[in-house]
Amino acid sequence: MMKLFFTTWLSIVCFQVQGQTIRPAVLVIGNGNAAAAAAIQAAVSGVKTTILLQAGGFDINPIADDINSGLQADFFKKINVAKGIKDSLVISSFDKKLANEVLSKWTDSVKNLTVIRNVLWTKADRSGNNWSFKLSDGKTIKSPVLIISSDPKLQSALEIKSFPTIFETVLTYANTLHRTSISSGKLINSNTASVFSMYNLFIPDQENLLWLRGDEGMLMGQAAGATAAYASFFGKKTSEANLKIIQGELINYKLALMPFSDIKQNDANWKAIQFVGVTGVIKASIEQRNAQFLPDKLVTIEEIKQPIKDFYYKAQIWFDDYKRSDLTLQAAIDLVCYVGNKSPESTPKELEKKWKTSYKFSSSFNLSRQITRREFAVILQDYMPPFNVNVDKNGKVVR
Repeated sequence: MMKLFFTTWLSIVCFQVQGQTIRPAVLVIGNGNAAAAAAIQAAVSGVKTTILLQAGGFDINPIADDINSGLQADFFKKINVAKGIKDSLVISSFDKKLANEVLSKWTDSVKNLTVIRNVLWTKADRSGNNWSFKLSDGKTIKSPVLIISSDPKLQSALEIKSFPTIFETVLTYANTLHRTSISSGKLINSNTASVFSMYNLFIPDQENLLWLRGDEGMLMGQAAGATAAYASFFGKKTSEANLKIIQGELINYKLALMPFSDIKQNDANWKAIQFVGVTGVIKASIEQRNAQFLPDKLVTIEEIKQPIKDFYYKAQIWFDDYKRSDLTLQAAIDLVCYVGNKSPESTPKELEKKWKTSYKFSSSFNLSRQITRREFAVILQDYMPPFNVNVDKNGKVVR
């Protein structure tokens, strides 16, 4: 499992107030759902973040019937706790006043996050490597990375001529773009089988500027926050963003990159299924406007043969020698040992110890029976993770 990439020393990227100049690592301008999530994620990812609300407070809109994950799921939980409801991600009715109050309390408690209320920007431009904003209270904010949530006035002031042309798209395996997803599950035309490519977040000819339309919501806002934090933390341009590191960060913060409607966040194998799922080695079943992982379905050679060969040259030899159409647990172990260079003697023993404890499987450890998609995903992620293989901007495997 990948480690969080912003957990080293926070002093590397610091928040400074020099005279009347505020210097956060990431600046977010906006007060809606997407802006709030972007600011929270940038802050929890380890960089000093400021959100300039441009209004007296947050202005949260009702959240559609998305597949809730990450900060959006956390927000639902906090609202329900405020209502006296526990252990539910369902909002019976939307109370805008309560939602804004809950969000204000939440953001005020987030380390590394500063919320500026009741102050307007009066002048905006780019100054050297920073975005510079003069404020109505006489202060100045300068930040290397900027996230804007739907502000036509600011668009004009910064002379932004173009925007990303594609936002969320319906999940399809006709191409490999799903491998570049950094958020998923937004309801689009009654369809939650949606993904969003990191590369659709960037504005042509603009570096270190991320534009959110305002109606994108918390799912995409959280993804933007992690991307901005990466650029600032490592002193990179947004165009140089490391897809795998950002994907790993978002999964670690429980944002679903694949919209599996049948795998809940409290599932013991949620992370492994997300990591393997985004590679497409095990594909979702897309029916009735949602995507299902079908964790208890038995794995067949036909469905995994070509995807695994795409990721590993060495797998070609193993599949040439394996003549059965089904995949037993023993065969799966043989595959990961051969392709992943693991010990065929010790690996079965390790797996048997982990089966009920680490993996939380309810099934029996029986080498002769067929393996399920859940079991295979977990074993792959632990012993031969296809997620660790790099892909290009189109999701094509890079070796």
